[in-house]
Amino acid sequence: MKTLINPLLNRDMSLLAFNRRVLSLAMREDYPLLERLRFLSIVASNLDEFFEVRMEAQLEAFSGRRADAGVTAHTFTMVSAEAHALIAEQYRIFYEVLMPALDVQGVRLIPSEARTPEQNQFVQEYFEQNVRPLLLPIALDPAHPFPQVANKALNFIVELDGVDAFGRSNAVCILRVPRTLPRIVRLPDEVSGGKQCFVLLTSIIRTNLQTLFPGRNVMHASQFRVTRNSELEVDEEDVSDLRTALRQELVHRQYGQAVRLEVSHTCPSHMAEFLLKQFVLPELALYRVNGPVNLGRLIQLPDMVDADALKFTPHTPQWPLQLTGEKSSFFDRLKQGDVLIHRPFESFEAVIDFLEEAVNDPSVLAIQQTIYRTGDDPRMLNLLKDAVRKGKEVLAVVELKARFDEESNINWAEALESVGAQVVYGIVGLKTHAKMLLVMRREGRYIKRYGHLSTGNYNPKTAKLYTDIGMLTQDVMVTREMEAVFRHLTAQVPLPRMRRLLTAPFTLHQAMLRYVRRASIAASRGKEAYIALKMNSLTDESLVHALLDAARNGVRIDLVIRGANILPIDDPRIQGRIKLRSLVGRFLEHSRVFWFEIDGYQRVWLSSADWMSRNMFRRVEIAWPIRDAQMQTYIWQKCLLPYLNDNKDAWVLAEQGQYHPLCVKHDKSACAKLSSAQEQLMKTYQEKDTKI
Repeated sequence: MKTLINPLLNRDMSLLAFNRRVLSLAMREDYPLLERLRFLSIVASNLDEFFEVRMEAQLEAFSGRRADAGVTAHTFTMVSAEAHALIAEQYRIFYEVLMPALDVQGVRLIPSEARTPEQNQFVQEYFEQNVRPLLLPIALDPAHPFPQVANKALNFIVELDGVDAFGRSNAVCILRVPRTLPRIVRLPDEVSGGKQCFVLLTSIIRTNLQTLFPGRNVMHASQFRVTRNSELEVDEEDVSDLRTALRQELVHRQYGQAVRLEVSHTCPSHMAEFLLKQFVLPELALYRVNGPVNLGRLIQLPDMVDADALKFTPHTPQWPLQLTGEKSSFFDRLKQGDVLIHRPFESFEAVIDFLEEAVNDPSVLAIQQTIYRTGDDPRMLNLLKDAVRKGKEVLAVVELKARFDEESNINWAEALESVGAQVVYGIVGLKTHAKMLLVMRREGRYIKRYGHLSTGNYNPKTAKLYTDIGMLTQDVMVTREMEAVFRHLTAQVPLPRMRRLLTAPFTLHQAMLRYVRRASIAASRGKEAYIALKMNSLTDESLVHALLDAARNGVRIDLVIRGANILPIDDPRIQGRIKLRSLVGRFLEHSRVFWFEIDGYQRVWLSSADWMSRNMFRRVEIAWPIRDAQMQTYIWQKCLLPYLNDNKDAWVLAEQGQYHPLCVKHDKSACAKLSSAQEQLMKTYQEKDTKI
């Protein structure tokens, strides 16, 4: 392997750069105002997860308690500085751009100093009737030590003057903001002056804090919130019941190691230092925010406002064109050939209807499905339960360790087991991330298999928000190999030799390396070689090195990487042959497409996996081939080319890991002349111009 002139990019800095790109959507004048606020809130939620998952190791290194390769005190300092800058920019946009613009449109988030007497009266009555009964200040003293503070729970720290009921001068109280109360309250129309006015719960509490401490003076008060490491630590080799162990561990997630402390920007230094000491955090972990702590909660506001003009025009996914025409059985249609479903432009409802037909078809004997992230829509769960009641064999491979969906998946598993479904939890040490649904149907003397494969989850809600590609098929080899994967997951028997599916942790990584190297060898011999890859993240070092070597040998490479990326393009030997772009827009880009053209032949794969070491070696993943020439053309024209031509939503990677937007000015007049892949695809599918 050749030595890189330039080091690989830092993954965490790349993740923060992705969130900066998402934050840029809050500044887009061609986007409706409430949607811009929504993107601002999404960044806040993304950063919560970033701290919960990525910062513990760096904090440990900074504190001298850990010394892993690639994790140093310097990286914590570097990442913290970028996080501080990103959060400061987030609050600047909130106060200087979005709030004034929304005010002009008649939508106001009113602070205490701007409320009218009538509004103050409503706030006081609301506090007395709905809030005060749930507030329990804790005065700190030897009998009342600093309380346990849960992950991301919002609190006030209050400094008091005077003495308590027992004549003691305990000066500090901690007040938890109840999670059961709405964080945003709409003021009645009669006190809103013709506008839609809202107040934050924290503002209501802050206004009435003094009433909670009769006989004492509130000297200072500040909101604060601590973010904790939220990775679950379950030794799968040492537990007899993974589901029970995970449910117990979920309780402890709320109290993992603290990694970030947020306080109001007016918080006095001595109070901030007191909190840092309580949570054993360095000063770099302190984030003073100029506004409400936790902007993520403001994602509720767009749905509370009555103003369609300030929101995106609702997008209605189209019924898949390959399934239109006279209503017929999915099984009959699939005998004519495979069906691709490109969501959210085409409807995920087709997959639910496919499952429903299988459940209600007396000839169907068995249904097998992987479950990773399903959301709160109960329809697929209810259909699987109905299948059990109708006497069908139902197997659900439920991934209990899907991060932040553990409890939901445990509930799914218990609900399915309660009616007699066979539920397994995959393989010890691996997450089952593959997306598969297999139906076995008796047809004459034989059992026929029908399958659905997908790059994304079986989640009806996110299917309307994420771009993904699914395929319905009755291909004999593909469906037999799907069955082999399910048997591998249940009985843990070795996989047979697979002629269609690539699987992780066995063949997927090797196959991708092999195709990249074939392209590299072909280019070095003067033959045409081209690679196009679309995925969420590119962080596997061996695959990145292979791509760089291929580019040096003359391979043209187009990369569409939404988020984390460690591949640099600074090496002068690449000579511009690698072009890497990231697209952020109305929908979250989530589909994975691997395209290889090598000396006249073409190979195309769709997959549930990103090019990350975790996907390649610590997860059960699949990639399936698109072999039909017409379907390959469809994938190129609908799933790759629009993104390679996008000059409206695209950001391009430049030297030193910096991303630059192709469209510098995002006002309505400038953007009307540009090409957006997502907007083009919405229009194309609405016009039903998607023939294969």
